[in-house]
Amino acid sequence: MSLFDIDLTPWHSLMYIIGEITVLFILGALLVSFILVVISLYSIRRGHLYFPTFIKAGIVFLEGFMKAFFRLLGLEDREMLTFFIKIHNTMNTSAFSKIPLAERAIFFPQCLRSAKCPAHLTPEGLKCVNCGECTVGEARARLEQMGYRVFIIPGSSFIKRMVKKYHPRAIIGVGCLTEVKEGIDMADKIGLVAMGVVTIKEGCVETLVNWQDIYDVAILGLDPKASVPEDLHALAG
Repeated sequence: MSLFDIDLTPWHSLMYIIGEITVLFILGALLVSFILVVISLYSIRRGHLYFPTFIKAGIVFLEGFMKAFFRLLGLEDREMLTFFIKIHNTMNTSAFSKIPLAERAIFFPQCLRSAKCPAHLTPEGLKCVNCGECTVGEARARLEQMGYRVFIIPGSSFIKRMVKKYHPRAIIGVGCLTEVKEGIDMADKIGLVAMGVVTIKEGCVETLVNWQDIYDVAILGLDPKASVPEDLHALAG
């Protein structure tokens, strides 16, 4: 029997079916992505998250399509990243609240420190000496008093290293929009519950963050009388 005598009709039918399924899958993905974008835009405009579980699932599986639709509809990348981070934080709040302080860590970027900072870099990041040149030292002391393990780091490689060494189950990541989004994605991949806090001034030196935003996340799930310093009781009430 020669090659030309083989009946290829079944294979042609199979390839046709596979092609149809592929087209339907792509059309379905586009439709779902469009619906997710519409819900997301409505949430952004109204300042309230609608169907967060549905949106987060879409971000996980259809993020590329969603980003394309966002750009097509004129949404700025900054707005898009801010919304994605807000979704992640909303979805992770309950799980984060249930994790004890002993299993939480917080990562500050080194750009928050003063340009005059005398701290030296160690294998665990910068070691703050409470020189008073910036507000990082005060915040670190408060958070460590609560029971957090606090790191001041120059890059994401330190996060992976400290997670591997200390095995926290939950982390708070502070940084610019891109850094926080990348950190949350990394945490999702390795099974960590992550909350992100975005700086209000970006750059490489002397950036700024709203410390209130960090404390609001840090006190989630805590007993004010047992775990929160006196000056933070009002925040946890």
